[in-house]
Amino acid sequence: MTYSGAVKVGGPASVHELTDLMISKVAVGAMNNNAYLLRCRATGEQLLIDAAAEPATLLALIGDDGIASVVTTHRHGDHWQALAEVVAATGARTYAGRYDAEGIPVATDVPVEDGDTITVGRVELTARHLVGHTPGSIALVYDDPHGAPHLFTGDCLFPGGVGNTHKDPEAFASLLHDVETKLFDRLPDETWVYPGHGNDTTLGDERPHLPEWRARGW
Repeated sequence: MTYSGAVKVGGPASVHELTDLMISKVAVGAMNNNAYLLRCRATGEQLLIDAAAEPATLLALIGDDGIASVVTTHRHGDHWQALAEVVAATGARTYAGRYDAEGIPVATDVPVEDGDTITVGRVELTARHLVGHTPGSIALVYDDPHGAPHLFTGDCLFPGGVGNTHKDPEAFASLLHDVETKLFDRLPDETWVYPGHGNDTTLGDERPHLPEWRARGW
């Protein structure tokens, strides 16, 4: 089946099969959060991005092979409601942005800085620190050697705009700057974007709208 990235709470996961990595996307919880299970095809090792809600759903997705690690993209509660139960069940290492770790009520084993590498099996993800939605939000970049990059943005970039900065002009300016300089300026239009809520997009689809976002202030 062709991967579309369209999922709904209570529905099945959508699986994006890449040469070296399998990405399973599922929607969970009252706020329709996306959680992403990454599986290295060479080793079978797995990593979860955002244990957002519904631990039973996430643990069923993870399966008997377990996960080596779980990354929390930022400290907002809708992105870690299932974290304690998932970690207790799997023994996974926990990762989060250094400046958001104190706001997550499950201990962060590995505080993440901009440019840090997080591995899942033989696959490497590069963290990008994006300031504005929260002080320590991180996005994860998989620079696929066989094709376009893949980008997990948490709540920092969606189809149609950057994440909510709560009507704070300084926070908005910071987030837009970081998204532009660390994502749009470094990655090609073909980059596939996996957000924290809703449907996927590409950087190419969003790039023409950057001036519009700047002008409207959100």
